[in-house]
Amino acid sequence: MELIQNTPDLSAYLAADDVIDHTHPLVRDTAARLAAVSADSYAYARAAFEFVRDTVPHSADAGDMRVTWRASDVLAQRTGICHAKAHALAALLRAEDIPTALCYQRLTHDDGSGFVLHGLVAVRLDGAWHRQDCRGNKAGVDAQFSLTGERLAFPVDTAAGEADHPTLFAAPHPVVLDALMRAPDRSYLWKTLPGDLPLPEEFSGVH
Repeated sequence: MELIQNTPDLSAYLAADDVIDHTHPLVRDTAARLAAVSADSYAYARAAFEFVRDTVPHSADAGDMRVTWRASDVLAQRTGICHAKAHALAALLRAEDIPTALCYQRLTHDDGSGFVLHGLVAVRLDGAWHRQDCRGNKAGVDAQFSLTGERLAFPVDTAAGEADHPTLFAAPHPVVLDALMRAPDRSYLWKTLPGDLPLPEEFSGVH
């Protein structure tokens, strides 16, 4: 699958904002600690990926009802769903000048009730984009950092209507961020998290 930037400006994938707040002291300190034991950008990217994957439990796996969305809060509270963990990883990577995008998959909901929108990242290393999934491993899930063939948490089942979205977003998609910011707890979030990305004209009014 060809990955497509939603902006040609590569600097957009290094930007800080209220969500990917890589200028925050906690993000900077965490990045500095990981960088101190990493020989190069590849080693740092892998270390950051494994740090978020393994030390920030996915809130559903841990039974944690808190909802996080800002990268620094994810790192401070050590909890978040896939989207929140992707924001944290993007912040750590951008803190060390590695262009990082947010991307999405449409997957079948665990209970078979429809689709759920899954979040992951793509890093630009060796002149190309490579998707990585830091949601956290568990039985049946074995995501690994790789630049030589994707090792994601969930390969899509196209026959079941699942899909990889090829667009690489420089900022979180508005419908995802809106659901995260409005949710008082994870049970509410599960009811309001979108099942797929809308067409552009469908989210023009989302803030």
